[in-house]
This record gives sequence, C-alpha cells and structure tokens, in this order.
Amino acid sequence: MKKFLAGWALWIIVPLQLFSASFFIWDIGASLFGFRTRPISWALREFIEISAAIGLILGLVIGAIALSRALKRNRLVENQLRAASGALAELMEERFVEWSLTPAERDVAWFTLKGFSNAEIAQMRNTSEGTVKAQSNAIFRKSGVTGRTQLMSLFIEDLLGERIEAAE
Repeated sequence: MKKFLAGWALWIIVPLQLFSASFFIWDIGASLFGFRTRPISWALREFIEISAAIGLILGLVIGAIALSRALKRNRLVENQLRAASGALAELMEERFVEWSLTPAERDVAWFTLKGFSNAEIAQMRNTSEGTVKAQSNAIFRKSGVTGRTQLMSLFIEDLLGERIEAAE
C-alpha cells in the first residue's frame, strides 16, 4: 500500500513541480522580453506560487525519504555481503582444519579458490609448478573432490546450506 501511495503522490507532485517551474520561467521570460500583453491576477499568481512552494516542499520530503530508504537498503546489502564474505572465510578455515591441510596446502587452496592458475600460484609462492600440482592433488584427495570446480562447489553448497549429495 505504501508503494502505491508513494507512486500516486509522485504522479501529482512531479507535474505540479513541472507546471510551477514552467510558470516561473515563463513569467521571468515574459517580463524580461515583454511577451506579456496583460498581467495575471494577484490571486491566481499567489495560488500558483503557493502551489509551487507546496510542490517543492513535498518533492524535498519525498526525495529525503527516497534517499533515506536507498541508504538504508545500501547498508543492509553491504552488511549482508560482509557477513557472506566472513561466513565463506570461516567455512573455508573450518574445512581446511577438517581436511588437515598443511599451511602450504591452505595457501594453495585459497589461491585455487580465488581462481589463480597453478603457474600463477607457483610464482606467488616462489615454488615450482610441480609442487603446486602436488599440493593441489593432496587438497583434492583430502577434500574428496576431483578438481577445482568441485572444490569451489563444496563451499558454495555449504554457504547456501544446500549440500547436494552426489548421485551414485
């Protein structure tokens, strides 16, 4: 219901503001360039100015409400992302302990899950590519998977809480 009222209010306020702004621009232009042939009544002018002021105030209020809601939503999403990132890191550490990975294997597992190739991991760790391959194979064996994709899916499934059992 709130969304309906907010949408309905915008359909009234925006045209009111557009009309008021157009009136003021026309009035200034008419006075400046002498377009006006006869002046409008003071009562009409005051009504238009009061309507414009009300429209501007309502626009300010609705804009402030929209900004407040957007900032609140942004904070919520940032907190959820931070929680998900923290949850993934915690989950990874739990699994690494559960699988009894060595510190070197943990490093390789982190880099593997981040998407680095064996050559890139070897370069970052100042080891040979063969060492990284051996450590990767140990990680896959200890975790019960056959490759990088299955390793990542273990964490995604755990994070989502939807552990999918392999078909036999």
